[in-house]
Order: sequence, then structure tokens, then C-alpha cells
Amino acid sequence: MDDRTQQLLTAPPGALLLRMSAPNSIAFFIQDAISMTEVWFVGQLGLVSLAAIALVFPLLILSQTLSGGAMGGAVASAISRALGAGDQSRAAQLIWHALALAVGGSLLLLTLFLMVGESFLRFLGGEGEILNLAVNYCLVLFSCGLFIWLLGVVSAVYRGMGDMKFPALMMVLNALVQVPLSAVLILGAFGAPQLGVVGAAISAVISAMVVAAAMIYRLVRGDTLIRLQLTSAHFERQCFKDILNVALPGSLSPMLTVTTILCLTALVGRFGEQALAGYGIGSRIEFLLIPLVFGIGASMTSLVGMGIGAGNVERAEHIGWVGSMAAALIAGSIGALLALFPDAWIPLFSQELAVQIAAKQYIQIVGPFFAFQGLGLSLYFASQGASAMFWPVIALVLRVFLAVGGALLLVNFTGLGLVGIFYAASFGMLAYGAIMLGALKLGAWRRHRRAL
Repeated sequence: MDDRTQQLLTAPPGALLLRMSAPNSIAFFIQDAISMTEVWFVGQLGLVSLAAIALVFPLLILSQTLSGGAMGGAVASAISRALGAGDQSRAAQLIWHALALAVGGSLLLLTLFLMVGESFLRFLGGEGEILNLAVNYCLVLFSCGLFIWLLGVVSAVYRGMGDMKFPALMMVLNALVQVPLSAVLILGAFGAPQLGVVGAAISAVISAMVVAAAMIYRLVRGDTLIRLQLTSAHFERQCFKDILNVALPGSLSPMLTVTTILCLTALVGRFGEQALAGYGIGSRIEFLLIPLVFGIGASMTSLVGMGIGAGNVERAEHIGWVGSMAAALIAGSIGALLALFPDAWIPLFSQELAVQIAAKQYIQIVGPFFAFQGLGLSLYFASQGASAMFWPVIALVLRVFLAVGGALLLVNFTGLGLVGIFYAASFGMLAYGAIMLGALKLGAWRRHRRAL
């Protein structure tokens, strides 16, 4: 076993998790700022464009979280467990399997969108110019989706090695490319043609292509612990199984999270395009918690995976407790601040009063429950490292049931109207975090390891 892996298995968990998470958290904070800047750019084009970007944003997040969260987490888990067991050759072999699965995942999403994408956007309430803008955005996004998938999966290879700094630096590079490119393509700055909403999609895939290429180049020519070499390019069923055993159940997390948001979006759409645009601003904050918590969760995936691979379940559980409490504190603090001072940031995205009211209602009701979202999401990433995905799936299914079912009940059988949807979303978050914490407390990872 190399010295770096040995150090990751023996250093004090709290300080180690802080040191590994800090680069990721800073980088993802920058990435969140990029996303909100993009909303500001689109908001300058008017209400129709803002509603269109709200309609497609869940699909962008689905692509990013499937590649970087579900598949990426599974790749990081498999590589970290191999390194924890002292098997570097297997870890190197897993890189090729990860790249193959990235190709397959991007093709699957493109096929699904071409089959049912437009109908799905129409179901969500898209019509007229809003629907046209949303469809054009998605055609660009999914046609070039391989770059998004490579970005997520190759980043996970580095995280699986315990290297958090380099992927974080690459996210900063992504920001340096995407922000000016978005200004040029969305608004037509510097004399460029104004592409509007479609320009946002082009900017996202171009920046992903540049960063993914840089990371792959370092894997081939750099001084990494494991490298991308032709000598490791032989495929085995067991390696695919090792990744997919975590990725397939793990994919339910982004899918069910996005399903929840999409169903709530459809319900919000009943109250008009102003409500839809306002909800788009507020729910985007919730989506941005995913990459922010991922800064901590990615470190938890690697450290828990190494602990499980080395047979040290106690250390893995300790990391789960420390990391989940930190994620809950960060997400809860953000939600509380945004809820306390909504007038300081909501007007930046729209000057229409009806849009501002809807966004304010959302953040003041749901924001205080962001702590439970951070808690549950961080333990989802940690469970990937432990390859124990039963309770994360149960928690997510129950969240969808409570949030969407509760919203239907409150909208149809009470006079709460739009705010009823937001109350139901809050209760779903509460249940999600509580179940994930209970599973860790009751030893779900220990039982899973004994069952293997």
C-alpha cells in the first residue's frame, strides 16, 4: 500500500475530512456562483427566457448529478476500495470501465430525450416560446452530453485516489471559461450574436469539454497514483459490476430528486408563468446545495470507501458522522441566511413583483429545512463509499411520496395554494435527512458488510 493511502487510513478523521473537503467546497461554491450568474444573464432577456431556463434546469442538474454524483460516486467508491485493499492494478483498470460507462450514460440520456423530451417538457407546463427555447437548450445539452459525463467521471477517478485539490482546480478553470463564454453567447457581448437560452447550453458543454480534456491528459501523462494506460485496457464483468452495484441504486438519488422538483414544477405551473419563474429562482438554490454538499460528500465517499476496503468499519462510520453534521451545518446556515434576507438577493434575478413574491415564499418556507437536505445528501455520498445503498433508496422514495403526494393534497384539498407545495417540499426534506441519519445510527453499513 502506498504512503498516501496509508495516511488516509490512519489520520484523525475530523482534520482529514476538513482538509480534503475544503478545496472541493470552495470550488463548488464558485461553481454555484457561476450557475447563479448564468441565471442573471438569462434574466436580462425577460420573463419568457427566465421561465424557460427554470423549466430545463432540472434536466441539466440530472445530467450533472447522474454523471458526477451517481456514476462518479460509484467510480470513486470502487477505486478507493481497491486502493484501500492495496490493489493498484485493479484501480487502474477501473478507469477504463468508468470511461466506457460515461459513453453509455450520455448516449442513453440523448436517446431518452429524443424519444420523449419534448412531450415531457410540455407536461411540465412548457408551451409556445417557452417550450421552443427549452427544447433547443436540451438538444444542445444532450447531443454534447458526453463532455458533461466525462467531466463528472474523470473527476471521480481523482477523488477515488484521495486527490481533491486537482479536481477543485479544474472547477475553477471551468468557471474562468464558462462565465465570460456565457456572457458572450447568452447576451451577445463583444459583438457576438445573441443566442439567449441556447447560448447557456453551448457554454456549459464547451467548458466541460475543455476541463475534461485537461484532466484526461494528466491521467495519461502526469504523475498520478494510478494512470490511464493501454496495458490496463481490458474489460471484465466484475469491474463493471463493482461500479454498477453502486451506480444503479445511486442513480435513483438524482433521478428521484429531480422527479420531485419536476413534479412540483408542474404543480407550480398551474399558478402561472410568474409563479413558475419565481419557483425556478428559489428551487435553483436547492439544486445548488447538491454540488455544495458534494464538496464534503466526495471526500466522504473516498474516505469511507478506503475504510471499508481496509476492513475498518468503525472509522468509516466516524467519518459519516463528522461529515454529515458538517454538511447539515453548512446547508442549514445557507438556507437560514437566504430566508432571513430574501430582499437582498431575489431582486437581482427579476424585477417583477409576482416573481419576487413566489421566490420569497419558497425560500422562507423551505430554506430552514435545507439542513436536513444537506444531512441526507452527504450520507448518500458516504453510503456510496460503503457500497450500502438500500436505505438511501428507501429515504429518497419516501421523500418523493411525501413531497409530491403532500403537495397534491394541500393544493387540492386546502386553501393554501402555492405555499402548500412549499410546505410539502419541506416535510419531504425532513423525512429524508431523518431516515439517513437513523440508518447510520442503527448500523446499516455494518450489516451490509457482514452480508457480503
